[in-house]
Amino acid sequence: MSVDPSSDTAPASVPAPCGPPTSVSGWGRTAPSTARLLRPRSYEEAAAAVRAGGARGTIARGLGRAYGDAAQNAGGTVLDMTGLDRIRTVDAERGVVVCDAGVSLHHLMEVLLPLGWFVPVTPGTRYVTVGGAIGADIHGKNHHVSGSFSRHVHELDLLTADGTVHTVEAGTDLFDATAGGMGLTGVILGATVQLLPVRTSLMSVDTERAVDLDDLMTRLEAGDHRYRYSVAWIDLLARGARTGRSVLTRGEHAPLDMLPPRARRTPLDFRPRRLPAAPSFLPEGLLGRTSVAAFNELWYRRAPRHRTGELQRISTFFHPLDGVPHWNRVYGRGGFVQYQFVVGHGHEDTLRTIVQRISRHGCPSFLAVLKRFGEADPGWLSFPLPGWTLALDIPANLPGLGALLDALDEQVADAGGRVYLAKDARMRPELVERMYPHLPRFRSLRAELDPEGVFRSDMSRRLGL
Repeated sequence: MSVDPSSDTAPASVPAPCGPPTSVSGWGRTAPSTARLLRPRSYEEAAAAVRAGGARGTIARGLGRAYGDAAQNAGGTVLDMTGLDRIRTVDAERGVVVCDAGVSLHHLMEVLLPLGWFVPVTPGTRYVTVGGAIGADIHGKNHHVSGSFSRHVHELDLLTADGTVHTVEAGTDLFDATAGGMGLTGVILGATVQLLPVRTSLMSVDTERAVDLDDLMTRLEAGDHRYRYSVAWIDLLARGARTGRSVLTRGEHAPLDMLPPRARRTPLDFRPRRLPAAPSFLPEGLLGRTSVAAFNELWYRRAPRHRTGELQRISTFFHPLDGVPHWNRVYGRGGFVQYQFVVGHGHEDTLRTIVQRISRHGCPSFLAVLKRFGEADPGWLSFPLPGWTLALDIPANLPGLGALLDALDEQVADAGGRVYLAKDARMRPELVERMYPHLPRFRSLRAELDPEGVFRSDMSRRLGL
C-alpha cells in the first residue's frame, strides 16, 4: 500500500534548516562531515525535504548513536528525525505500539513500562530512535531468544525517493531491504511494534566469573538457554593463561513476588539515575593501556565469583553508560572506534585468534563484550548470524590500529563472518560483499527504487552500498 502525503493537502514547505551547514559526526567522533540539517515535523515536511534534496542526496538521522558515518552526508542533506516523535496509539491489551520513527526507546519505556510492557529488543543505550533501531536492525542481550528489533515490527511507513509514503509489511522484499539497510531504501517515518509483557521494572541478575575465553564460551553454551538476556564483559588486556577472562551477566525480568514489600507498591516504576556529564574536553591518552589495565583488574576482581538473584534496575542492567551524558567524550578529541564482528559456530578458533591478537597489540578497551547470537534475521544487510559476536571500543589514535583492524577484517571475512555496519567507520569496500552475501540483491532493489541516488550517506559512498 502506498500513500502520496501531498495528495489531500496543500503542498508542504521544506522544513527550515537547523542553522547554517552543520558538522555532523557519529558517536565515535572520528570522521565528521558538514551537511545541511533539516528537522521535519510531519510526513509532509519530510516528503518535501526529500523532493528538494540537492545533488549530494539525503540521509535520515536519529539520535546520532551510530558510531561511524552511517548518518552523515558530506555536502548533502541530513534529516533530523527527532521532530517526528509522537506515540500514536498503544494497545495495552495486545502490547502493540504505533509510533513515529523519531520516538526514542527511552520515551517508549517511560510510557509503556507503567502499562506492563517493555521494548522487545534494546541495545546498550536507550537513546536510539525507533527508525534507527529498524535501519540498523539493532540487537541486544536477548538475540539468542528474540532476534533483532525488526523481527518485532509488524509494518513500517517508508518515504521513498519519489516522495511517496509506502506502508511496508514484514516479510516483503522492501521490508527486508530496509531492516538493516542503514536508511538507504528511504526514510522510515513510523512503525507498528510488538512489545514484551513484564510484571516489574526490575531485573533478576546472575553473575559469575570466567577464568579465560574457553571457560567463558563453555559457560555461555551450557547456560544461555535458561536466560532471556546474556552478555559477558571481557578483559582484552589479559594475557597468557588469563586471556579472555570475563564477567558473565545473565538475567530475566523479575517477577512480582521477588520484589521486597516496599518495591511491590510501585513495581513498574522507571526512574533511571543520571550522573554529571563528561567534560567537553579531556586530555588525550587518558584511557591508555596502564589506566585501562588497572580498571580491568579492579572490575574483574570486584565481580562476584558466583551470585544469583540480584535485583537491578532495568537502566542499570541494560544501559549503565546512559547514566553519564556524553560519555563518548572520555576518549578525547581524537574519538574512538567501536569494532564489532560476528563469526559463526564452528569458528571458535577464529575468535580465539582474534582475542589473542587484540591482547598482544595492547588495545586499551574497557568496553568489550562477548555474546552469542541465535538464528540469522531476515534483513538483507542485518548483522547477526548464529555464532559469537565481540564488540570493543578502542581509542582512534592507538598506534597501528588501522593495520590491526584491516587484518581482523580479513580473518572475519575468511571465516564467513561480518563486521557490523552501524558501528563501522573504516572498513574497506572490497570486503563488504564477502561479508554480506545479499548485498547484490540490495543494490538491485535500490537501483530500481531510487535510480537517481536520492538516498546517500558518507558510509554508502565509502562502501559502495
